[in-house]
Amino acid sequence: MSNKHSIEFYYEEIEFPFPEEEKTKLWISHVLTLFNIQSSDLNYIFCSDDYLLKVNQEHLNHDYYTDIITFPLEVTASSIQSDMFISYDRILDNATTHGEEVNTELRRVMIHGVLHMLGFGDKTKEEQERMRAKEDEMLKMI
Repeated sequence: MSNKHSIEFYYEEIEFPFPEEEKTKLWISHVLTLFNIQSSDLNYIFCSDDYLLKVNQEHLNHDYYTDIITFPLEVTASSIQSDMFISYDRILDNATTHGEEVNTELRRVMIHGVLHMLGFGDKTKEEQERMRAKEDEMLKMI
């Protein structure tokens, strides 16, 4: 059985030239396959800080900026469907703060959302360390 992964990019209130879009989609598909995910339907919605703040307030009752909000639509042992909202403003700010390339930070946040769908948490310090290590491992694959 072959794997079927649909990965789409959308933009709300912002536009930017996405770096190596097809290469990034292939990378995400590869990561999903490594975790035995046979089918996926992932929608990445890149947006402004203000747009994502509204999403955060309206859907999660949180009143703060964040880099990503992941909405799992369906998650099974072999299939994932999710909408992931990413603030490009936060990507730019985080890249500067951490001395990271913007494209690397963008992909880190994108794979962070996938890892959440795969069951990785980031609430405790231990979970955060495990998440960061897994992000680093996945980023080496691109």
